[in-house]
Amino acid sequence: MKLRILGNSVRFRVSQAELAQLTGTGQVEDSVEFGPGARLVYRLKVTDEAADAIAAGYDRHGVSVVLPRALIDLWQQPDEVSLCGEQPLPDGTSLKILVEKDFTCLVPREDEDQSNLFPNPALSDTNA
Repeated sequence: MKLRILGNSVRFRVSQAELAQLTGTGQVEDSVEFGPGARLVYRLKVTDEAADAIAAGYDRHGVSVVLPRALIDLWQQPDEVSLCGEQPLPDGTSLKILVEKDFTCLVPREDEDQSNLFPNPALSDTNA
């Protein structure tokens, strides 16, 4: 799983296996180590509650994004690429949240294993 943070936005990219895990167990997480005792955990969790909004939080355990089950069920369709939400903040601004399928790169990268990524739609043969 990949995490990108830019200003007041967070973006998660998930592989096929991570989407299957998220669907099956209700959670997927990864982390980055910065040194002894310095680890950032980032996770996606599914909720069965009736909420229809994507929500994000940050605490000493890391960054968490909660996704409603109904959205996860819809997202499994091949033509559904991403889930997006916007979370209002107390100061009147908002946090943009994007969770998307991670597609293979158009130009292969030698230093990155792309074997479990989603097939890139731009590489499909549209004349078939």
